[in-house]
Amino acid sequence: MENFYDYKKYKILYVDDEEKSLKYFREIFGEKFTILTAPSPQEGLKLLNENLDSIGLFMTDQRMPGEKGVQLLEKARQSNPRIMRVLVTAYSDLETAIDAVNTGAIYKYVTKPWDIPQLEVTLRRGLEFFMVQSERDQLMREKISALHSIMMTDRILSLGVLAAGLGHHIRNSMVAVKTFLDLTPKRMEEEQIDLNRLRNPDFWKDYYQKVQGQMDKVVSLLGDLWETSNRPLPSYNDKVRLDQVLADALQAAQGDLTARKVQVENQVPGGLPELTVDKAKFQRLFEMLLKDEAVSLPAGSKVKIKASVVGPKEGPAEVLVELEDNGPGIPEDGLRSLFDPFFTRSGSPQEFGIYLMSCFFIVYHHGGRITVKNRAEGGTHFGLAFPVAPPTAAALNEERDLMAKILVNESLWEKLLAGN
Repeated sequence: MENFYDYKKYKILYVDDEEKSLKYFREIFGEKFTILTAPSPQEGLKLLNENLDSIGLFMTDQRMPGEKGVQLLEKARQSNPRIMRVLVTAYSDLETAIDAVNTGAIYKYVTKPWDIPQLEVTLRRGLEFFMVQSERDQLMREKISALHSIMMTDRILSLGVLAAGLGHHIRNSMVAVKTFLDLTPKRMEEEQIDLNRLRNPDFWKDYYQKVQGQMDKVVSLLGDLWETSNRPLPSYNDKVRLDQVLADALQAAQGDLTARKVQVENQVPGGLPELTVDKAKFQRLFEMLLKDEAVSLPAGSKVKIKASVVGPKEGPAEVLVELEDNGPGIPEDGLRSLFDPFFTRSGSPQEFGIYLMSCFFIVYHHGGRITVKNRAEGGTHFGLAFPVAPPTAAALNEERDLMAKILVNESLWEKLLAGN
């Protein structure tokens, strides 16, 4: 059973004002567990806050100068309710300890002098339960994420089919319009089309070119939506440097930016980790993001792009790309609809919101996330986070291992079913 658990993965923090007790505790259990000790409640809380993510069990003596053990454990519960809490008490304080157990304030209590074998069992069981709870929570997060992915995929595929269908119908409609507009004056007379406004073919040719330009734009946007809504294979083969991708995207979008006199300051460094992506879609992401900036910002606006490596204390690293502009920002209700295809930042009916919607799809397919907020000093801030390495989590194997741990430890069933 011990092979299922790494008892040194999470730390045990023991607080006691008796230095001799702390010394014996380290000597007895130091080789089997990762031990932290503190001689006072104040130092104990300091150690707790410094190691909050890595402490699995917090044990403290009840009688200490200044603060009782149950009070210290209550503070620990407020900091992280998942930490297993153990109270060390004398026989004269048993009633207090029992009340603490019954009210859920602590996991268990042990008495002094210690029964070493029994205390070791208590420590092991406490850490086991903490690890099972942590893995159960992780699996729940993964299952919720998987369900979200299924729902998103269904929506994305539906939008992709819609985009392809609309593009097809628009092209068919334009064929009919062009056929009509190509009518010669003679043919128009033969067809008895004698309205004054239709007698000037040059007028209609010019009108057709304008309409054709708008329709071509719609078709192109729908093509982007169709392309980006296609979910790629789970693995990507293209290794790219972010600084090079941004340079190429800036070059591709330069015409739109220049037309609007939008200046872009590229501060992306060259030493970032390579990203494993679908290169064509990944570059298209930044092209569309820059084009959306060009059509949405007032003439003469400025845009700044920077990137850095970020990541949680425990977990894979990410590359965070930040794009900031000095435009008018986005109304709060607009932030909730920003990735809707019918929402436009500029408010112009001539523009479309498909650029940002396509950006959302590309980021989502690469296992990343995109956030948008208004800057306090004015303007908009886009944050795009991408995993340095594509996710390779084996959720099924983790779930199987978790179930095995639960099955071999019957004492956990009651707690898990009770939701403690």
